Amino acid sequence: MHKILVIAPSWVGDCMLMQPMLMRLKQRYPGCLIDVLAPPWTAGLLRAMPEVNQSLINPFPHGALNLGARYRLGVQLRAAHYDQAIVLPNSLKSALVPFFASIPLRTGFVGELRYGLLNDARKLDKKALPLMVERFAYLAEEQGGEIPRPLDNPGLSVSTAERDATLDKLGLALDQPVAVFCPGAEYGPAKRWPVAYFAETAQRLHDLGYAVWLIGSGKDREVAEKIVALGNRTARNLCGSTDLGDAIALLSCARLVISNDSGLMHLAAALDRPLIALFGSSSPQFTPPLSAAAQVVKLDLACSPCFKRECPRGHFNCMNQLTPDVVWQRIEQSI
Repeated sequence: MHKILVIAPSWVGDCMLMQPMLMRLKQRYPGCLIDVLAPPWTAGLLRAMPEVNQSLINPFPHGALNLGARYRLGVQLRAAHYDQAIVLPNSLKSALVPFFASIPLRTGFVGELRYGLLNDARKLDKKALPLMVERFAYLAEEQGGEIPRPLDNPGLSVSTAERDATLDKLGLALDQPVAVFCPGAEYGPAKRWPVAYFAETAQRLHDLGYAVWLIGSGKDREVAEKIVALGNRTARNLCGSTDLGDAIALLSCARLVISNDSGLMHLAAALDRPLIALFGSSSPQFTPPLSAAAQVVKLDLACSPCFKRECPRGHFNCMNQLTPDVVWQRIEQSI
């Protein structure tokens, strides 16, 4: 039986975008077992991917070398007898554990002097593979191979029992159509639609009979509180009250999702929910939501995308000029 260890990215959205690569591995190696070494906060997502045999906790903080601990983990993983490792992050550190685990085939892109650590090192052709999902999928092919096009989109499903358990835990009901807002973005404020705009949109949806739920991490709680205070006071601020599995279950209930470019945006797309994806400093040319039910809303300003955490010009026009009226036109096409 072919056994593969995948070293996953740290970001939730990037983990979602690796799923088509996992699908492709299952096509190439029917019956293979795929284990994923990933940060603990992605566990709920990996459990929802049928391609994953088991998720292994990557305990190393971002940027930390911890050479001795990586060596010990690699030695521990030798007992699993993996045939191949696929390393998705481009850092030297991420390639150490498969090397220490003596995995015979170690695949990844050239980066940070990883020759030797990787013995199947690929050079990235950004023009041939413009999308992150394509770059990941290429690593499922043999050296010099081509990815099948079109790639399958990521896909998640939630059982009725899982959904109902989450609703019961959080005291929520489905007696109204639900709009889910995802107002956070871990990368930085330049990717976040203004609080006042979310608030105005929440009020408009409330007037149409929608329940509005706001989801995100604990870091997003304060922003969500401001949205509730300024807009629709019946909206539920659930930021920091859910794990990733809960978030997936809540998104599955949505008649509409409004999200910044974030990990939750990619989860909503994978669930095929009607989605308004708001782009400012980042670009849908690299990490678009992969769903026919998603609408990307952005302004084609000369200064965007800049890919900065904060607006380098101080005006934040890429989001400030993306007004609720502009977005509402798209919402009316979705509801």
